[in-house]
Amino acid sequence: MTIHPTALVHPSAVLADGVSIGPWCQVGPGVTLAEDVHLASHVVIQQDTAVGARGVIHPFSVIGGDPQHGGYKGEPVRLEIGADAVIREHCSFNRGTPQGGSLTRIGSNGLFMTGAHVGHDAVVGDYVTMANNATLGGHTTIGDKVFLGGLCAIHQFGRVGQGAIIGGLAAVTRDVIPYGSAWGNHARLHGLNLVGLKRKGYGKDQIRRLLAAFRELFEADGVFAERLDRVATTYADLPEIMEIVAFIRADARRPLCLPGE
Repeated sequence: MTIHPTALVHPSAVLADGVSIGPWCQVGPGVTLAEDVHLASHVVIQQDTAVGARGVIHPFSVIGGDPQHGGYKGEPVRLEIGADAVIREHCSFNRGTPQGGSLTRIGSNGLFMTGAHVGHDAVVGDYVTMANNATLGGHTTIGDKVFLGGLCAIHQFGRVGQGAIIGGLAAVTRDVIPYGSAWGNHARLHGLNLVGLKRKGYGKDQIRRLLAAFRELFEADGVFAERLDRVATTYADLPEIMEIVAFIRADARRPLCLPGE
């Protein structure tokens, strides 16, 4: 363990073997840093935050700050970050609120580029990439392996399903299905995340069937609810399509990001 003489570490902080804390960092009360976490310099971890093993946090990031919520009155709330996170300069991750479960949770292997913001009570999956200045409002839910383009913003309580991609500058006010590709201001659904599917090893026949199901669900004639039921039956053997169906049915009251809207 190495701690620079200019760093301030609260006596209640728990530091594992191999932790490295650089110049002018502040580590507050209730903070836990797992094995081999590295704080470069000028990093603030305010309080009640756990950072998973091998996490790297770059200068001028504020991690575990108070939730930006008018109703927060100083109650005990937390932030948890999984292993192998890379958090670049000027990121800000807020702790949760009592109204939202008191916890902001970020998965493992995330890449958070300069200026990324994770709001209170957000739930972020594994292998998520947030490009420069991407922003998550409070209570958002982001699935595994999502890519959020630079300067995009996900509205509070918004959901983005796993494997989706959000274009740069997109204002996302509606839920985005798993594996979807949404962009524009305001964001519209423009198809499936074909680049991501190909990178994960999906073959041409698999992608062809996924696209057919997508078109039947979102582009065919008829009532959307009936199309959803039909797709759920016709493509029951495709786990990705069934995940999309489950995602939509999980909260039918929420507006959905659709093509052409």
